[in-house]
Amino acid sequence: MRLRHANKAEYQNAVRALPGPAGPVEEGCESPFIQGLYGCTEMFTQGMFEILRAGIFTRRAHEGRDITIDGGFYLGPQNFYRALREAPDDVLNLINMTSVDDVNALYGNEEVRRRERVDARFINIAMKATCLGAVTSDALEDGRVVSGVGGQYNFVAQAHELEGARSIILLKAVRESKGKVESNIVWNYGHVTVPRHLRDIIITEYGVADLRGQPDEECVKRMLAITDSRFQDELVREAIAAKKLAADFKLPEAWKKNTPDAIDAALRPHLGYLPTYPFGTEMDEVEQDLALALEHLQDHTASFWQQAGYVAAAVASGPDAEPWRPHLQRLQLEKPSSLPERIWRVLVLKALEDTQTGPVPS
Repeated sequence: MRLRHANKAEYQNAVRALPGPAGPVEEGCESPFIQGLYGCTEMFTQGMFEILRAGIFTRRAHEGRDITIDGGFYLGPQNFYRALREAPDDVLNLINMTSVDDVNALYGNEEVRRRERVDARFINIAMKATCLGAVTSDALEDGRVVSGVGGQYNFVAQAHELEGARSIILLKAVRESKGKVESNIVWNYGHVTVPRHLRDIIITEYGVADLRGQPDEECVKRMLAITDSRFQDELVREAIAAKKLAADFKLPEAWKKNTPDAIDAALRPHLGYLPTYPFGTEMDEVEQDLALALEHLQDHTASFWQQAGYVAAAVASGPDAEPWRPHLQRLQLEKPSSLPERIWRVLVLKALEDTQTGPVPS
């Protein structure tokens, strides 16, 4: 949103470069936000604060309330708290911290809240979604609770109760853990947070699926269009078996390009505008490199055979230690004193080489 406001041309170019059914770049985005937004959030985050400071949250709540954001509580990294402490009064006075009930509920002061929440867009994240639009956000199908549901259901319900409002669910297309990749878009799942009859908009890195008011067949097609291509064929088979797709259904060629490599290639020319940590981080550059490398290493050494294969590949490649001396010093591996430390050093060097992307285009 900050890029859309400050650099419209680059925003348009980046969106157009992406594969998948992202839809047309909206008309009128040649100019910055003029009316601005009013924010209503259970958790006031660093991202929302930066959007406020960028001049996007500028629409006042309503007559008599000279604020642009209502929040229930705030949570974030240390640099967020520091920025709040150092912010001038004219910025802080635009933020109203109130009760979670005031934010999450429409009722109690309904007339005022309906005036404030005009054409609202309620954005939440999820763990999984089905091809028919049901969403799972708080627990697994075996009963294990991952987190509280928070205000997600409240906001989804409001999106259907307020005129012009929409519920938007953000979802990573896949989950990678212990060297395995699984789709977060599935045919069916044994736990539901938001039921299919409240389906609305679901977004993955591959595009936008607008499901509200659509028949099941169309919902399935739109969800397939934003599914990682490695899992589309199996979902098509399940949909056909359930008679939600015609027996002769074929995936359009454009949908088959939903791969991480395609996303990387599309966004590579724009990385100068898409930093990994857009609001800053407490980590220095060496620590950022190590965080990426260690995550990569964890994903590729989950099993014994994966570990053995990665060690063999690391030894065979003989990675050069010199460019990574500060990183080895940070992990106290510059001069390993035992066999496990020497193996660990080779693995880290291999992971650093595997995850380096080279200079970011300017």
